[in-house]
Amino acid sequence: MQIMKRVLIKQVITEKSKEVLREQFARDKIQLERECQQLLFEQRKLKNKLGPSKTEITERFQQEIKHRKDKIMVIDFKMEQLELLEIGSEIIEKEVDGLVDVKVGMRWDEIVGKKSIVIEDDIVIRIDHE
Repeated sequence: MQIMKRVLIKQVITEKSKEVLREQFARDKIQLERECQQLLFEQRKLKNKLGPSKTEITERFQQEIKHRKDKIMVIDFKMEQLELLEIGSEIIEKEVDGLVDVKVGMRWDEIVGKKSIVIEDDIVIRIDHE
């Protein structure tokens, strides 16, 4: 029998992975800034067309813009933290679902214990059973 289980994916920080993360954060930030500009443009366009519901439109657009600006602040924080990370340190990149074989006679605590896959520059270097 197989069961689903969450598995952590950890990344060992190297110069290469730091640069990849920097580029990813920069791309995400640029995309969010573009979305803010597009929302402002759409807001101005709709304000000129519609009459009585201008305040509703303004509030909704401002809410969406604020949401994106909050995301930009988070990205800025992540970029600052990235610079503080030492080469060789491990960060949790994401979680994925994995299948675990369960057989009669297996220890349950080993099956449900935390597992993680550690990668370095896109190569699996070890699998930890915590």
